[in-house]
Amino acid sequence: MTVESWEIDPAHTEVGFTARHMVVAKVRGQFSRFSGRVSLNKTDDTPVSAEVKIETASIDTNMKDRDNHLRSPDFFDADNHPAITFRSKKVESAGKNRYKVVGDLTIRGTTREVTLDTEYLGHTKDPFGTERVAFSASTSIDRKDFGLVWNKITETGGVLVSDRIDIHLEVTGFNPSAQVQAA
Repeated sequence: MTVESWEIDPAHTEVGFTARHMVVAKVRGQFSRFSGRVSLNKTDDTPVSAEVKIETASIDTNMKDRDNHLRSPDFFDADNHPAITFRSKKVESAGKNRYKVVGDLTIRGTTREVTLDTEYLGHTKDPFGTERVAFSASTSIDRKDFGLVWNKITETGGVLVSDRIDIHLEVTGFNPSAQVQAA
């Protein structure tokens, strides 16, 4: 098997999440600074491995005060834990163009195994001649498993922030060895 490495393209990739807020609402956010790579079997574009490093300080939920709180020791403690990482351990087929990517997710110094439900979206060349691949992936985690335990009880008895966090990824990779210089 010949393996080919694809760099994650931050300009065409989204690393996002959704959490319940005050029981009835959802808050969506994303991280704007990250890097990583996906390795594929060159023969059939089957995923072989993936790794990513996300800067915790780059969190953005569209609300400055909330983002600062999420960077604080109550949540990500970005000063002491500047990165969230994921490194795959195995990839299993889950149907046509679908995979279970099993790996270690590390948040705030705590590592847990997670499974990303992944869909291979295709392989193409952009208008500038750069080869690209694309994937969608998702998983859910319990934030408390990673030491993110801060919460408040609302006056109706619910919690301010849900324990369950849904993670969604839209990943585009480019092949740095096959890039063509634009004229």
